[in-house]
Amino acid sequence: METLLKNDLVTPLQDYYNPNVLLNLGPSHPAMHGTLRVMCRVNGETIEDASCEIGYLHRAIEKLAENKTYHQWIVYTDRLNYCSALANNVGYVMAVEDVMGITITERCMYIRMICLELARVIDHIICVAINALDLGAMTVFWMLYTWREQAYTIIEGMCGMRLTTSYARIGGMAYDLPENFQAEMKIFLEGLPKTLDDVEKLLSANRIWVDRTKDVGILTAEECLGFGLTGPVARASGVDQDLRRDRPYYNYSDLDWDVVVATKGDVYDRYLVRMEEMRQSLKILKQLCAKLPGGSIWTEDSRVLIPKKKDVYEKMEVLIHHFKIFMEGIDVPPGESYRAIEAPNGELGYYVVSRGGPKAWRIKIKSPSLALFQSYEHSIKGAKIPDAIAILGSLNIIAGELDR
Repeated sequence: METLLKNDLVTPLQDYYNPNVLLNLGPSHPAMHGTLRVMCRVNGETIEDASCEIGYLHRAIEKLAENKTYHQWIVYTDRLNYCSALANNVGYVMAVEDVMGITITERCMYIRMICLELARVIDHIICVAINALDLGAMTVFWMLYTWREQAYTIIEGMCGMRLTTSYARIGGMAYDLPENFQAEMKIFLEGLPKTLDDVEKLLSANRIWVDRTKDVGILTAEECLGFGLTGPVARASGVDQDLRRDRPYYNYSDLDWDVVVATKGDVYDRYLVRMEEMRQSLKILKQLCAKLPGGSIWTEDSRVLIPKKKDVYEKMEVLIHHFKIFMEGIDVPPGESYRAIEAPNGELGYYVVSRGGPKAWRIKIKSPSLALFQSYEHSIKGAKIPDAIAILGSLNIIAGELDR
């Protein structure tokens, strides 16, 4: 039928047909993985153009740093990438310790490295499991989430919290490791590798998974560098970069582990990179647990050392010192520092500027999710609508550190 007849009027059908439809993805949709909004211009199932919008979770975290003491602001780092809060804590306190010239104890360093690698594992579990769930693989979700809950049980024993941990402190850690830590970690380190093998047997050669992920959302190495991408997404595209090796901090250079790099840069390669990175993190954790030294978790620097409760109750000078640390905050000398860690999704950096006193003059955060979301528009142009969900899941954008 070539014409549409209405009230004796003859109108060509092409005047009624517009192939371009605006489709709003998010911010209130489970597949968007947070408060992300993407306005797409679609032609049928093909996304011809897209525009991303951020700001739905903006909480002025960087501005709050100017009005909170250095210790008070630790809790806000939990709310950046809340899937790996332990790593956020460590990256921030490293920057403040640099400004103050504080050297932490060896035991504290090992505990922080355990935190960093545990955070990487649980973050990658979330990425792989939820992306698989979005594409219909519910069994994989339950298999991996069993071990994520086991990891959270370990973290709860370490600091009393599961999701938002606030575990690290400037100059030390809030608590030492619990007595059953080694036993719980042994169960985790021995059990998760078998589950990773089982997941790969279910997914890696699965026809549906392969069709939905291979050659989808390809980012070349040059494009990754242009967008400023780091972490697993960049390494899946052949960018051989990892701050733990290339800009070593703590004790990573003394451990036996490998940087995982792929070549294709599609959703499938990002899945493979994260699976192998979990194995490498477990390898690191085994070495850390075997070499875990004894001693104190706190530096002896009196500027940050929290007095023992017994002394607080019995000695007036110690009581006053304790009161000043918690009520006024620690006195950080003028200076500045930028410290970056290899967070689960890439380079997470804190730029701390002090003009003296208990509060920062400025704190700026470099979050991997901001760069990842910038690349999303480019990745989905020319893709199908279902591909947009697969691509987003493989980037693992966390809205908490995107908006700040």
